[in-house]
Amino acid sequence: MSRIVYVNGEYLPEEDAKISVFDRGFLFADGVYEVTSVLGGKLIDFPGHTARLERSLSELDMAAPVDMDTLLDIHRELVQRNQVDDGLVYLQVTRGSDGDRDFVFPDAAKVASSLVAFTQSKPGVTESAASKSGIRVISIPDVRWGRRDIKTVQLLYPSMGKMMAKAAGVDDAWMVEDGEVTEGTSNNAYIVVGNRIITRQLGNEILAGITRAAVLRFAREAQMTVEERAFGIDEAKTADEAFVTSATTFVMPVVEIDGEVLGDGTPGPVAKRLREIYLDESRKAGI
Repeated sequence: MSRIVYVNGEYLPEEDAKISVFDRGFLFADGVYEVTSVLGGKLIDFPGHTARLERSLSELDMAAPVDMDTLLDIHRELVQRNQVDDGLVYLQVTRGSDGDRDFVFPDAAKVASSLVAFTQSKPGVTESAASKSGIRVISIPDVRWGRRDIKTVQLLYPSMGKMMAKAAGVDDAWMVEDGEVTEGTSNNAYIVVGNRIITRQLGNEILAGITRAAVLRFAREAQMTVEERAFGIDEAKTADEAFVTSATTFVMPVVEIDGEVLGDGTPGPVAKRLREIYLDESRKAGI
């Protein structure tokens, strides 16, 4: 069965889905996106994703193509039509197309924003081998633009970072600016020192991860100590343990940074416990 995708008001087989060659997302990366996990056929952290989407649109002065209730209906319809039990829904909003290429934004009253969404089925995603063994990362310079707090589709450098990691024979990369870790290529980064969970404070330098917010809330509810502050790559290499969070990997232990093994080289107790809590609470709260 062909996957059904959503394109500007229509549910279509993926091979029939089309957007204009003049779409500003294609020409200028003038667009934002969200990825919502699906567990047991339910959407995880959906209100957080819509709130961040609205903020991203506002920061770029981009009109929302539909209201958030309609967006929920679209997500649910895609999950149902594609029979997704575990997986994700990818959503992308661009400034649309005014029929030509121009750096100047088109008039939003005349050119509608474009909305595309599709699903990816990932059976068994919560039981991935990587979550049991941990992942290895390298550090790379962070040379992205300054507004990383907006979830734009400008993902070329993070993609290059993934390829740098692959070339180095590891799983991912952490980006470093002025000696301090900003975030992973597609995730927020954490270290554990003693009984303290340390992750960079929110600002223009990093994305306000929806999974990040949930995990930190669960950590505090479990009486764990959380410090939101910058940490250096050298501090990370000597940490007791480390992990990353994202909508697609949940809580993922990190066991090696730049060839330096953390702890005994296996996922640490804090990361393992937070993963258990996050998955359990998210399944309960899914919609």
